[in-house]
Amino acid sequence: MQEKSALSVKGIVKRYPGVTALDNINLEFLKNEVHAICGENGAGKSTLIKILTGAIQAEEGTIAIEGIERKSFTPFEAMFKYGIAAIYQEFNLVPYLSIAENIFLGNEIKKKDGFLDIRKMNQEAKNALDILGIDLDPRVKVQSLTIAYQQIVEIAKAISHNVKILIMDEPSAPLTTNEVDKLFELVRNLKKRGVTIIYISHRMAEIFELSDRVSVFRDGRYINTFITAETDKKELIHCMVGRELLETFPQRKCKPSEIMLSVENLSSVENIKDITFSVRAGEVLGFGGLVGAGRTELVRAVFGADKVTGGTIEINGKKVAIANPVEAVKLGLGLIPEDRKQHGIISEMSIKENISYSSFKKVSRMRLIIPKYLKEIADKYKKLLNIVTPDIEKKIKELSGGNQQKVVLAKWLATDCQILLFDEPTRGVDVGAKQEIYELINKLAEDGKAIIFISSEMPELLGMTDRIIVMHEGEITGELTKEDATQEKILQLASGE
Repeated sequence: MQEKSALSVKGIVKRYPGVTALDNINLEFLKNEVHAICGENGAGKSTLIKILTGAIQAEEGTIAIEGIERKSFTPFEAMFKYGIAAIYQEFNLVPYLSIAENIFLGNEIKKKDGFLDIRKMNQEAKNALDILGIDLDPRVKVQSLTIAYQQIVEIAKAISHNVKILIMDEPSAPLTTNEVDKLFELVRNLKKRGVTIIYISHRMAEIFELSDRVSVFRDGRYINTFITAETDKKELIHCMVGRELLETFPQRKCKPSEIMLSVENLSSVENIKDITFSVRAGEVLGFGGLVGAGRTELVRAVFGADKVTGGTIEINGKKVAIANPVEAVKLGLGLIPEDRKQHGIISEMSIKENISYSSFKKVSRMRLIIPKYLKEIADKYKKLLNIVTPDIEKKIKELSGGNQQKVVLAKWLATDCQILLFDEPTRGVDVGAKQEIYELINKLAEDGKAIIFISSEMPELLGMTDRIIVMHEGEITGELTKEDATQEKILQLASGE
């Protein structure tokens, strides 16, 4: 590892109303290294990324690129002048444009006559996707892709430029084991080519496998930097949370009882084929599979978000027809979606409003919203879920990803729903918040709720569920009990073998 500096920050300060997001940050990233950054949600990691890419400006401090200090720069300058690219946790794609058009947005390939060279853009986009080992048609519109494939487009978009510094914010969060292996290979290849990788992750295994050094942030402050090979998980977590915390899966004492949700021969417009399963009160039923297996499409069909083309759904023994999410909520279902930004929150609304907007009857009288009731519900779930914010009147977009996820959970708990569909509930969530979500899910099961739990993290899937149903290309390929389930068996079923 070379000791020459690729990028450094000195005295960086960023404040928002009521909170200091970054407080006097001094940190250096070396050329040809993978430098991990970890910390709980709200620690300041995402704010630092935005400053390094020119998306926002620091109020104090300087940034040095290869030793040359700069007060500020635009996102365009960061990308095309200084070679700083970022893959954000929340995507920056234009849904109605194609994959190729997104990859080259702002850096389009043109013919001599000034018109876009669509053919060449498609070919170059295909080359970038091939590097990732992903078979996607670059002409396909991004809005038709699943969240995992959208993340892959973000990665391809970043590496299509001649990057010198690549910042990756939870890049593996929506990926399953096979895709994560390809991502790791890509990171190592970029490092060999002299690219500095700033790798932000809540997954400790990734940090120890990929990084040369790791820095810890807590509450907007820089805590320490370690040579990765000379530290361990326990030390990092202690620095992150200021206390000892082990990432374990809490044990549940309750036993599943009566069937609450039964699905038989269900098919949908999104390539779900002949799915049959049931989930009981007090049970956590897991769904495993690779990207494109159809897990998200299945829960969307059950929730009425995608059109069902065949089969039946029963709730508490009664056949129901769920034409849309409004009817699903009335029947006691709640969906914590895979993509909270697009489907879980209303970013311009306050935390208070986001918690309450699915519980209109609780916060209104004679169709008029009562501010007192709105505040009472928001305060209740802010405390119950430990949502970190100085004020429930703040816009939800100002919260960290983990706290936004807690608000999504609070929204459904406020409706008193009895069947909860969790689609990647800990995606982009730090180790402390993960533990809180695990404990909450167990508490919900113990309270008699039926839980469907989709996860691409094998330890999480194995540790949190009572049974695991595995899918491949829209079909169920097998079911495993908690006692019989192993990572190898799940992957074998997930591959369709």
